Amino acid sequence: MRLIATFFYAGLMRPAPGTWGSLAALPAAYLLLVLGGFWLLLAATVIAFVLGYIATQKLTADGEDEDPSWIVIDEVVGMWIALFPVGYGAMMMGVDFWRLWPGWVSGFLLFRLFDIWKPWLVGWADRRGDAMGVMLDDVIAGIFAALVSIVLAGIAHGFLM
Repeated sequence: MRLIATFFYAGLMRPAPGTWGSLAALPAAYLLLVLGGFWLLLAATVIAFVLGYIATQKLTADGEDEDPSWIVIDEVVGMWIALFPVGYGAMMMGVDFWRLWPGWVSGFLLFRLFDIWKPWLVGWADRRGDAMGVMLDDVIAGIFAALVSIVLAGIAHGFLM
C-alpha cells in the first residue's frame, strides 16, 4: 500500500513531496502515452484513483493524519488529468506528445497552483477530511488545470481571439 500511496516512494522526497509526486507523474504519463496513447493514460488514471483511494483509506485509518504529505498518488492522478488535453490533442492531430510541450508545462504549473491554492470545489473536497477528499481535491484541481490549459491553447492558436 505504501508503494502505491507514495508513487514508488516519490512522496518520501523532501521538500515539497506533492511537487515531487507531480513531477514523477510526468515521465510516467509520457510512458503511458507512448505505450498506449490517450486511452491508456485514461485507464491508468482510473486504476490509480481506485488503488490510491484504497491505499489512502488503509494508511490513514488510525485517524492520526487524514492527509499525510507523503501520500502523493492523489497528485499523480490529478497531474494525469491535467495532461488529458495533451494526450487527446496529440492523438487527434497524429503528432508526437512532446509537440504539445506547452500543454505539459501549463498542465504542471496550473495543477500545482490549483492544488496549493485550493479554490472553490478543490477546497470543498479537501475539507471532507477523508480518503475520498484526499483523492477528490486533486481530481478537481486536475480538471481545472486541464480546462484552463484548453483555454490557453485556444488563445495561443487564435481560436478564442
